[in-house]
Amino acid sequence: MKNLILVRHAKSSWATPTKDVDRPLLKRGIIDAHLVSSCIMSYIPKTFLLWTSTAKRASDTALIFAQNIYFPIENIVYKEDLYTFDENQLEKVIKSCNNLYESVILFGHNEAITNFVNKFGDGFIPNVPTSGFISLQFETENWDKIDKGKIKKTLFPKDLK
Repeated sequence: MKNLILVRHAKSSWATPTKDVDRPLLKRGIIDAHLVSSCIMSYIPKTFLLWTSTAKRASDTALIFAQNIYFPIENIVYKEDLYTFDENQLEKVIKSCNNLYESVILFGHNEAITNFVNKFGDGFIPNVPTSGFISLQFETENWDKIDKGKIKKTLFPKDLK
């Protein structure tokens, strides 16, 4: 069995004149990331890999979550190929995971996350919001063989406000 948790980066700022990859989190994004990450301990596996896009908004969100779930920040894996908005690229990265690992928590971007969840989950989510948390479970022992899985948990900031 494989477990995949997808987290969309927290709300970021469009106000700063910077490259997309360098956009920082807004105060609201920081608050929402803390809010969601402080409520997920019972939904995460005991051991897991933690992967994040190298974009500032995604990696900063991953840092907030890591701190709140007591994951060593030096074990975060930064993956440039997760800086994608395409679900096919996201699928390719996920399917490349070493089968020794049962669980992955991944921080990335929309539209890739929403489209991936709707392709591989057993329900429809119109839009995974910023700081949105979705846990999927797949009945396979091989990451490259994941197919339709089950959405085990969704947790969005609006659920907690």
